[in-house]
Amino acid sequence: MSRFVRQSKYRHVFGRSTRKEQCYDNLHISKNAWDSNIIKANPKYLSVNWEASGGGAFAVIPLGERGKLPDQIPLFRGHTAAVLDTDWNPFHDDIIASGSDDCKVFIWKVPSDFTLHSEDEDDLASKEVQPQVRLGGHQKKVGHVLFHPAADNVLATSSGDLTIKLWDIEHGQAKLTLRHTDIVQSMSYSADGSLLVTTNRDKKLRIWDLRQQAPVHEGPGHAGAKNSRAVWLGDLDRIATAGFSKMSDRQLGLWDIRSPNEPIGGFQLLDSISGVCMPFWDDGTKCLYLAGKGDGNIRYYEYANDDLVYLSEYKSADPQRGIAFVPKRGVDVKENEVMRAYKTVNDIYIEPISFIVPRRAETFQDDIYPDTANGQPGLSAAEWFDGKNAIPPKFSLGTLYSDDYVPPEPAPAPVFKQPEPVSAPAPAPAAKKEEIFETPAPVDIPKVVIDRAPDPVKNGSSTTAESPREPVASSSSSPAESSSKHGNSVSASDLNSVLSSLQHLHANLTSQARAIASQQEVCSKLIKEVEALKAKTK
Repeated sequence: MSRFVRQSKYRHVFGRSTRKEQCYDNLHISKNAWDSNIIKANPKYLSVNWEASGGGAFAVIPLGERGKLPDQIPLFRGHTAAVLDTDWNPFHDDIIASGSDDCKVFIWKVPSDFTLHSEDEDDLASKEVQPQVRLGGHQKKVGHVLFHPAADNVLATSSGDLTIKLWDIEHGQAKLTLRHTDIVQSMSYSADGSLLVTTNRDKKLRIWDLRQQAPVHEGPGHAGAKNSRAVWLGDLDRIATAGFSKMSDRQLGLWDIRSPNEPIGGFQLLDSISGVCMPFWDDGTKCLYLAGKGDGNIRYYEYANDDLVYLSEYKSADPQRGIAFVPKRGVDVKENEVMRAYKTVNDIYIEPISFIVPRRAETFQDDIYPDTANGQPGLSAAEWFDGKNAIPPKFSLGTLYSDDYVPPEPAPAPVFKQPEPVSAPAPAPAAKKEEIFETPAPVDIPKVVIDRAPDPVKNGSSTTAESPREPVASSSSSPAESSSKHGNSVSASDLNSVLSSLQHLHANLTSQARAIASQQEVCSKLIKEVEALKAKTK
C-alpha cells in the first residue's frame, strides 16, 4: 500500500439526509417490477411512476412543495397500462416523456401554474394533465425513455420488441431504429450523442453508431444472470458498468471504448447484495455514484489515472427502490452542494440527499464547480439527424451564487405535431392446415422518396405489392437510379434505414429457408424409412 495519500478536492464529500417533514410524503409509488429508476428529477420537478387504477399514470411534484402531499393530486394520465419510465427534456424543464406497458410513448407539458396544493382536493384531482403527443411504433412494452444530451427534441426509446427507436418528437416521427437480439436493460449517450451504449439480457455490451443504426462494438459484459447497467462518462471515451458475476457478486467495470473487449484492470468486486446497482455520472467533478436497489447505501468514486477510485459511502437503514440525481444547474452552490439525489423510501415518500464538500467559505468555490451545461441545446433535431455533432454550451455556476442571477433564455418551446394516423395493414390470410412453418414478422420499412421497395413477403409468396400511386415499372431500377429521377431527395439516414430493414428481412427469409431445408431433409429420411418398412411387409 502506498504511504502517500492521493490528493482530491472531493475526498471528504459527505451525504446529508433530510428530516422527514422536509421530504415528499404520502405518495403512491408504483410497485411494478420492471427494472427502471422509478423517479427522475430536473431543477424544477420530480416525476414519479404512480400506483394508479384505471390505466397508467405518473405524478409530477414541484421541488418546492415538500411535506405531506394531499390525498388526491393531479396525475399525468393517458396510458392504458402501467408507466415504466419517464425522462425530462434537458432543454425544456416543463417537457417530459413517458414509456408504458401499453407500447406507447407520450410527450407531456407541465402547465405553467401547476401545483399539488389547493383548498379543494376534488378540484385538484379534476386537473389531470393530458399528453401533447402520442407516439406509436413499438410492438411491445416501452421500458426506457431517454432524451438526447445535445440535440433538441430527440428521444430514444427501448422496447420489449428488441428495438431502440430515435424520435423527432416535434414532428412525431421515428427516424432511426437499432435492432437488438434481446431485451435492452440500460442505455446511455456519449456527450455529443453520436454514440449510444447498451446493456442487454444476452449479457452483451454494445456501442452503437446511431446514424448508421449499427453497433461499432459488440462483446461480453457482466457474466451474471441479473440486470446490468451502463453509463457513459460524459466527454471521456470511457464507460462504467455495474452488474453481477457468475457467482452473483456485484461488480463495477470501467471500459475504454477504443478497446472495449474487457474492462480496464478487470472488474471491481463490490459485495454480494442481490439488488441491481444504479450508476450516475457527474461530469463536472468526474465522480460516479452507485446506488443499490434494496439497500440504503450510495457509494461514490472519482475518475483519476484511468481508474475509478473509491471516495466514500452514504449509508442509510432505509432501502431505496428508485433514485434520481438532479442536473448540476439544480444544486445549491451556496451550501457547497456538488450533487443532490432523491431516493424513494418504502414506496410512500421521497427523501432528498445532498452531497456536500465541507468548507468554510463566504464566496463561490470555483475549484469544485467546473463550468456545466446551461440548459441550451447544441443543435436542432434536424441538424443532428443530418449528421452534425455538437456539445451543449456551458456556463459558470458562479452566476447562481448571485442573488440577482437571471437564467439564460430557454430554447424555443417545441410546437408539437401529431403524427399522421397510419391505417392498419390488412390481416394476412389464414395459413393452410398443411403449412407448418412460421412466416417472418413484417418489417417496418420507412417511406422515402424512391421507387417503392418490395413489401415483406407474405406466406411464402414472391410477388410484390403495387404502389398505391403507380406500379413498379421494372425490378431493374436501383435505389440510386430512383434517387436520380427524384432530384436526389433521399437522405443518407433514409437509405441506411431502408438498408437495415431489408437486411433484417433478408435474414428472416434466410432463416426460414434453412428451416424448410431442414424439414425437407427430415421428410426425405422418413419417406425412405417408410418405404423400407413397406418393402419388408410384402
